[in-house]
Amino acid sequence: MRLVLIVLMLLAIAPAAAQTTTVSQVLQTAVTQVIRPGMLEFKARASGLRIAMNALCSVPSEGTLVIAKGQFRQAALAYGRIEFLRIGPLMEDNRVDRLLFWPDRKGIGLKQVQAILATEDATATSLATLRGKSVAAQGFGALEFVLYGTGAEALLQPEGAFRCAYGRAVAANIAQIAGELAAGWFAPEGIAGHLTAPQADFADYRSENEALEELVGLLSHGIEATRDTRINPFLATAERAARPKEALFWRAGLSMAMIRANVDGMRRLLEQSGIARAVAQKDAGLDNSIDFEFGNAVRALDLVTLPVEQAVADDKQVAALNYLVIVTGSLQALIGEQLSAALGLSVGFSSLDGD
Repeated sequence: MRLVLIVLMLLAIAPAAAQTTTVSQVLQTAVTQVIRPGMLEFKARASGLRIAMNALCSVPSEGTLVIAKGQFRQAALAYGRIEFLRIGPLMEDNRVDRLLFWPDRKGIGLKQVQAILATEDATATSLATLRGKSVAAQGFGALEFVLYGTGAEALLQPEGAFRCAYGRAVAANIAQIAGELAAGWFAPEGIAGHLTAPQADFADYRSENEALEELVGLLSHGIEATRDTRINPFLATAERAARPKEALFWRAGLSMAMIRANVDGMRRLLEQSGIARAVAQKDAGLDNSIDFEFGNAVRALDLVTLPVEQAVADDKQVAALNYLVIVTGSLQALIGEQLSAALGLSVGFSSLDGD
């Protein structure tokens, strides 16, 4: 009888420590089902962009220009879904800035791109020499100006040949970097193996807890970066009017779509990896709470239907944007504080601190 009572007591206590997902499963799923597929998608979209720019320069026409702009959108959004993954390959060889130099608070990148176009610097039209130039002149920001900035109408005229050649080199650079990212995440002795099977003698991840802490930190800091570098800069405050031209990709009309891509990418990692389900039973509600707030973020984004320069002048859409700021703050607290504590982790400061 005493043995039966002990067994029953153990069964009653067990759920308090139960997990629906193990840390090992989280790490494996994050890499195999989210990160690697995201890198491959970006590689494919970047390749499409390179091909489209080649076609535009070879046969300039309204049709090839529309296709090039469409491929720019697809490649940029594919990158937007993975750019919060600021570890490993993305942080090597200045890739994160070479792909997208942002925020560009002093307009340094824009001035460099304009100078290249004004002087028709031939070294900017070759991939080999372009890669040696400023990071701001190599990535999506530069290509957006080529396709949408002042003078872009020349792309269909003979005088636009240099502009197109520069854009073609930038697209080739983006495609090459995308390939390097994918290769890095599939390398036999690369970051994927370290993240999914940490070892005490590794310099990066010595335990599963350290690897898990990295993923949670990426989510928390990614939410913060989206709010502080993609949303807040163009919103009006008590001290200043709205600044729609400080929104990323405002020329291409992709400001809100890029924010949505950021949110979708982070939500995908959280949901598919099961990070928020690797907690004790007492914290089981966190998964639903975080998902609910991600849903609120998506609903707020869906309400912003106008181009950013018009949205900031529309009361309803401004309200949606301000609500989005609140939601991202809630998400950062839920992930960076509550989820981190529930998992026994300590998420450190982000790269934005001290800016």
